Amino acid sequence: MDEASTIAVGHVIRGCLTKMAVEPGRGNAPAHYTLRAGTQRLDLNACLGRPLRLSWSGAIACTHCGRATRKSFGQGYCYPCFKRLAQCDTCIVKPELCHYYEGTCREPEWGERHCFQPHVVYLANASGLKVGITRATQVPTRWLDQGAVQALPVLAVESRQQAGFVEVLFKETVSDRTNWRAMLKGEVAPLDLAAERDRLLARLDSGLANLRERFGHEAIRILDERAVSLAYPVLEYPRKIVSHNFDKHPEVSGMLHGVKGQYLILDSGVINLRKFTGYEVEVAA
Repeated sequence: MDEASTIAVGHVIRGCLTKMAVEPGRGNAPAHYTLRAGTQRLDLNACLGRPLRLSWSGAIACTHCGRATRKSFGQGYCYPCFKRLAQCDTCIVKPELCHYYEGTCREPEWGERHCFQPHVVYLANASGLKVGITRATQVPTRWLDQGAVQALPVLAVESRQQAGFVEVLFKETVSDRTNWRAMLKGEVAPLDLAAERDRLLARLDSGLANLRERFGHEAIRILDERAVSLAYPVLEYPRKIVSHNFDKHPEVSGMLHGVKGQYLILDSGVINLRKFTGYEVEVAA
């Protein structure tokens, strides 16, 4: 198929996995998830409470160049692409290490398109308070991918590097990590994110002032937005987390109890589909 097609429940789809597509629900409705395998699509919300089977063929294709690879690097890349692409460089995980101005960016044009764009520094609650950054265009997708139940944009900045410097300040006080097990168990107490924002901004005022002096006052702006709540299509959260891994067991099956973050929640265990980007699978629903 040349174009993506959505397959109804009761059919089989085949192809290489990519990150699940997710859209926020309207009002209090849960987010809507679509599994993507090659050019074929499966509506996961429609599969809730039904049997689901995923079988890995043993093949892996690089998500960038398409070549076959025996091992996936950086969630979906062959080793040459992993070493060559800017999107696989260390500065993507640690933006404060951006080396564009040193003339050593792997792909300067890619960096200009993706890194030199407006970014948002946010607080979220996925398994407790955390700080994160994302391109402004990725709100609220980034929060849904992390399984956050609450999120609040705090600062707007002009580039990914600036977002990284701000995040470093916040990490002196708050984590940038999600406890994925707690997130998947649904053990997340609500937080007053506005109060947490005010507390952190007051504590980090001098550090933010230094960054504004370096980059310009308008480069780092405090946002006045309300926290948002996010819901997920989950019928039942697991009491104990058992994690599936295609590399150890190529077939995963069970009743689909929910989808949260980039995880499928089955009665037999959970699986992070994003981890297996590029894996060729057959999915029967």
